[in-house]
Amino acid sequence: MNPSSRVHPVDEVLPAQQMATYGLQHVLVLYAGAVAVPLILGSALGLTPAQVVTLINANLLTSGIATLIQTLGFWKFGARLPLVQACSFIALAPMIMIGKEYGLPHVFGAVIAGGAITVLLAPAISRLLRFFPPVVIGSLITVIGISLMPAAAIWLGGGNPDAADFGSAPNLLLGLATIAITLFVYARFSGFIGNLAVLLGLVAGTAIAAAFGLTDFVQVGHAAWFEISAPFAFGLPAFGVAPILIMTLAMMVIMAETTGNCLAIGQIVGRPSTQTTLGNAFRADGLATMIGGVFNSFPYNAFTQNTGLIALSGIKSRYVVASAGAIMVLMGLFPKLGALIASVPRPVLGGCAVVMFGMTTVAGIQELSRVRFEGTRNAIIVAVSVSVGVLPMSFPALFAHASGPLRLVLESGIFLAAITAVLLNLLLNRGAAALAEEEAPAVIAR
Repeated sequence: MNPSSRVHPVDEVLPAQQMATYGLQHVLVLYAGAVAVPLILGSALGLTPAQVVTLINANLLTSGIATLIQTLGFWKFGARLPLVQACSFIALAPMIMIGKEYGLPHVFGAVIAGGAITVLLAPAISRLLRFFPPVVIGSLITVIGISLMPAAAIWLGGGNPDAADFGSAPNLLLGLATIAITLFVYARFSGFIGNLAVLLGLVAGTAIAAAFGLTDFVQVGHAAWFEISAPFAFGLPAFGVAPILIMTLAMMVIMAETTGNCLAIGQIVGRPSTQTTLGNAFRADGLATMIGGVFNSFPYNAFTQNTGLIALSGIKSRYVVASAGAIMVLMGLFPKLGALIASVPRPVLGGCAVVMFGMTTVAGIQELSRVRFEGTRNAIIVAVSVSVGVLPMSFPALFAHASGPLRLVLESGIFLAAITAVLLNLLLNRGAAALAEEEAPAVIAR
């Protein structure tokens, strides 16, 4: 077979059973984070349990649709990379702010308008790719991995830092057992079984938890068999200037994170992102966000939690991630399925997360290993940008006095790392554009 005619791993279509199994692995990894946004928003705005269920079902349904758009793509929409889409935490604080001040109709109106503006701005924002040479990409991917660790720690402790048993010995031992099982499967087996190390770790960890009475399947019995989120379930959307401006700023930060995620995934799967890739990814984010607003959901971007899973399993096919999107659609339509997956204990998720998020950090370190440090100022660029990027994660109270749009920006470590690395590269590396072309022609190639 002519090597040039071989299918790229990103475009490989695996047997249906493998795609479904690998896709389920992705869903299990992202589920806890995916439903957190509607849960937190519903609690902050004082919604009833039935209204929160509506938000969760809508979230799962539209997350699946968003993932299908991003992975499969059509026309100029979708990066056609293995990017798992879910509700962005970046927009959570702005939505709570808008909801308390103006009400839910304004939240969904701002989401729809923010998505439309993102689609319109996609071509202009995508032209900024030339400002992301390897020293910036490597720093950004490293910060993405490190910034995920607090989520892993919260899951490992039990999921609720305010709970009396948070960080208890049973929770930590359950997480440790899950880590051990995941590593054993990964090291002992290869091929199909080895690639399922995370899924098998999740299943084994849940079985251990069940044996010791640490699982709760009550919600599976209470969940409906079939339910669909009707458009505009909370009333027709309202469009106010201030809410739209707030959401547009949030979407700008989301596009910065999407840039980092696309670059990270592109490097991991061996298909570096181009200006066209980024533009298509931004359009997909915008379109998915508009759909989310119509179906009572929220802004979308790629979930960084799944980056480490791709690095760990070595499964790079976008069709596998598309199958994860299809599973999420089914979860949105059949709540019992979602409730079953939600029954995976948080310490079990935390154990797998430690391994996967660490793999994301390693991907950043590998990218930095290809950067030329001798005779350049790249070392100080990496040092400062990574340090600034982890500040919001290492001590969140640092920016407690900031408010409004400024706080939205300062609380995103990925955004801070990106802007710091880009600016320092431009200021300290003379001939930055030439250096970028010299070091990474594959990244900026059209």
